[in-house]
Amino acid sequence: MKLLEIYILRRILQMFLVTLLPVLTIIWTIQVLGRINLVTDTGQSMGSFVVLATYILPTIVPVVLPFALAIGITQTLTAMNNDSELPVIDAAGSSRSIIYRPVLLLAAFLSIFSFVVANFVEPPSRVAARQMVAAAYADLLSSVIEEKTFRSIEDGLYVQISERHSGRILTGLFVVDQRDPNFDLIYYAREGSIDESGTSLTMRDGEVHRKTPEGRVSIIKFVSYAFDLSAMSGAEAPSYTAADRSLGFLLNPDTEDSHVQRSPGSYRAELHGRLTEWLFPFMLALVSLVVAGDSRSHRQARLHPMVIALLLAFGLRWMGFSFKNLVKQDEANTYLLYLLPVATIMSCSYLLATHRTIRMPRAVYDFANRTLRWLRQKLSPSASIGGSQ
Repeated sequence: MKLLEIYILRRILQMFLVTLLPVLTIIWTIQVLGRINLVTDTGQSMGSFVVLATYILPTIVPVVLPFALAIGITQTLTAMNNDSELPVIDAAGSSRSIIYRPVLLLAAFLSIFSFVVANFVEPPSRVAARQMVAAAYADLLSSVIEEKTFRSIEDGLYVQISERHSGRILTGLFVVDQRDPNFDLIYYAREGSIDESGTSLTMRDGEVHRKTPEGRVSIIKFVSYAFDLSAMSGAEAPSYTAADRSLGFLLNPDTEDSHVQRSPGSYRAELHGRLTEWLFPFMLALVSLVVAGDSRSHRQARLHPMVIALLLAFGLRWMGFSFKNLVKQDEANTYLLYLLPVATIMSCSYLLATHRTIRMPRAVYDFANRTLRWLRQKLSPSASIGGSQ
């Protein structure tokens, strides 16, 4: 690789990382805070929360990465044009491949990286996160709920425990179940125990108060009473969606799987999405080259290249999501997911080969200028003073 190509690659890589890391951190933080209830509801340690946050990270990297690359390329090439570096490269008679090669090499590497993350890292991370949450809630009563404290397990279900003993034994049980609108149930028991699977609470030597909306109360004493915990503790095995499945499973789904039977279209859409969405870094790199890869005068009528590149990037991403939904509804639309990257790559390659660029129409430029002049007049200090007089 030539010295100039290394220089361009280093600048693009630096701008890419400067863009990727803050945006990734913000989105990651938002996603993690949405699951803070794992700590507040189940009493898990901060270490467990950090592990869960690590599992979430691979799910957002493939989405953010293409946009960070587009910003890195357009910002770097625009800065090089403003510093007259691109015009000097052209004036020296250098081939445009000096600019294209480092960009496309980085884009190809990031596309392969996205494929690996989306197909071999993200699915196991999703599964591990689901299992971790299920395991945390499965042992909610026997090891987490504080003694002598009312705790809301879910809407309409409250539990208090006087003491917890070894062997999963609980004493002084008080359970309020208001989930059924037809009646309220209040359980008192001297002692109780939870089975090893965490799906059943057996209460002994207690009574149940059943209250109807009309205010009538019936009391039943019991020697032993079994209370189902599976619905309230999440102890049942977590259900997996198409996004949680490995590439091998998507290529050959289990027809006996209940979720596959209920939603076969989601597995079809997920498979073809996995086989095409990894090309987005390469697609957006070509779009960025078309938008910002030419040397140009500052007097040309055009929007900032980054604005155009991001508008096109968001448009292509929206088309990708839309086509994926169409494939989920009808298998005949599968070709659309493959047509999008092929058409984008071929169109951008043609524009680069013929040295054509995407420019803002003159009418749009004039409208933008008129709008800016109007805003300056309204917001200028002189206009404010004149208005007050």
